Formats: sequence, C-alpha cells, structure tokens
Amino acid sequence: MTVSSAVAEKQRDLERLRQPFVRATVVRTQHPTSARAGDVAVLDAAGAMTGFVGGTCVESSVREFSLRALASGEPVLLQVRPGDIGRREEEGAVEVHNPCLSGGSIDVFLEPVVPSARLVIVGETPVAQSLAALGAALGFEIDLVDGDTWQPSPEDAAVVVAGHGRGEEPALERALRVGVPYIGLIASEKRGSAVVASLDVDDELRHRVHTPAGLRLGGTTPSEIALGVLAELVQVRSTTGASASRTHEHHEAADHAGTDEEHPGAPTTAIDPVCGMTVSTVDATPHTEHDGGTVWFCSDGCRAAFSRDPTRYALA
Repeated sequence: MTVSSAVAEKQRDLERLRQPFVRATVVRTQHPTSARAGDVAVLDAAGAMTGFVGGTCVESSVREFSLRALASGEPVLLQVRPGDIGRREEEGAVEVHNPCLSGGSIDVFLEPVVPSARLVIVGETPVAQSLAALGAALGFEIDLVDGDTWQPSPEDAAVVVAGHGRGEEPALERALRVGVPYIGLIASEKRGSAVVASLDVDDELRHRVHTPAGLRLGGTTPSEIALGVLAELVQVRSTTGASASRTHEHHEAADHAGTDEEHPGAPTTAIDPVCGMTVSTVDATPHTEHDGGTVWFCSDGCRAAFSRDPTRYALA
C-alpha cells in the first residue's frame, strides 16, 4: 500500500467512526528537506500519524500543533525553520525553530476535521420533519428515531422529542441518564411539565429538559416552531462551548487530554531534555520512564541519547 492510499484509507476510517482528525499538508519546502510540497498526513485525536510530512523532528512539531488545532477547531499554518529553539505565534500561523533540521525549512497547513454535531429527533410529526430539514441546513447530522427503541450515543449533541405523546418518556430518560448536552421536548407548558414530572430520574436531571422547547419567536407553524427550537439549540451550544467540548471529550476518552493555560483543552506538553524542543505528552510521542517519571522526546534519536547518559540530561 502506498503512503497516499494509506492516508486516504485512514481518513475514510476516521470519518466512518466519526472521530476528529487533522489533515496535514506540506505546502512549501526549502531544501535540504526530506518532504515535498503536496505530501500529506492524517493525525487522529491521540496524535498517531499516518502519512509523511517530514522527518521525526518536524513530525513532533506537526503533532503538537495538530492537537492544538483540534482543541481550538481552527486551522493553522506551521512554519518549521532551522536554528536555535524558539517560536513565534500570530493569528493563523506559528513559526517554530528546530535545531534538528538539516538546514532546510518546511511549511505545513494543519486543517482540523471535526464531525458534524448529531441532532437526534424523536417522532414522525410535521414538527419533527421540519426540524430535520432545517437542522440539516444548519450543518447538523440528523437522526430521526423512534423513542421507544432509540439508544443514545456519546456522539449525540442534542435530542429533541417531537412525538406528541409517542415514545417521549423512554427517550427523555435515556438522554438524561447519559448526559446528552441539550434535551428538548415539544409540548405545551402544561403537558410538558406533566411529562417531565413523570420521568423516572432524579429531580436534578428533570431540570435539564427544555420544555416547551425553543425560543419564543411567536411562530405557530411546524417550520416556525422548529426554527425556535434550533435557535435555542444554537444559543445553548454557543454559551456552553458544546462544540469545543466534544473535541476535548475525544482526548479524555483516550486518556490524552491535558490543560494548557494559553490554549485551553490542548494536550499538555513537555521539554525534550536532549534538544530542548517542546513536544506533546501523548503515547505517539517517543518517551521513556526514568526515576519514577516519564521523559518525552522529539525523536527516537534524542531518546537513545538520553538512555546512554540519563544523568547528564536529567540534571540539565
């Protein structure tokens, strides 16, 4: 299998599994360098790379800033230059100086790809159909389900129950128990209160149900009601940071999440004691255990140098 076909296959797998990833594309090189413009790699949320965008030291910088791009959701142009350790950041770009380079330089465009938020709609009513149509236009992945048989997924960003009495309670209870970020019930104020009161959940969870769901826009048609619900959903997601939290949850699921004061949600970093580079502390980064702790490196070469004389570098 060629490198390009391996990258394409990995990207298809991540898209099928609805896993976030970064597509890294070499857009410019200055020789001497092992990469060429057009080289591509894909990095998953754990920092594992498929493809080729340069040597191991370049790969280390690509990994660090790819994970930061996933956390922020914003693309970035990574410019790796030879020279003493240092970096300069500006909006949309970062320049990193790498002492390991052989004299050339490389620019890599890092594009985060995050799955569309999934909106689960319970019911087959006209309001449910309008929610599906308008929600798709807003970029949500739509899943129309039967409330009696539906089982929540960690990928569900919102559940709106619009069954007019069919499958309401079981769908609401399941959504509340797994912590779906937004849960709405299409009903009158009186009936909605009665349905919520009947749920077999703790009182603390009952308060999470938005009913009557939606902002009060004064609409009465199915499309107008759906518009109010989606407006409330967008408002809730923007105020709670739901979009960014989904990416962060993928890091937590793999035990790779960390917190950086300057870049919230980004994985933590460490300093390679051999060359001084900043690297991400994820399993894909070369590392070794020493004196009761983990030491991280930009490459296997630095790890080997440390292993030959750990005392020298540990003291440094």
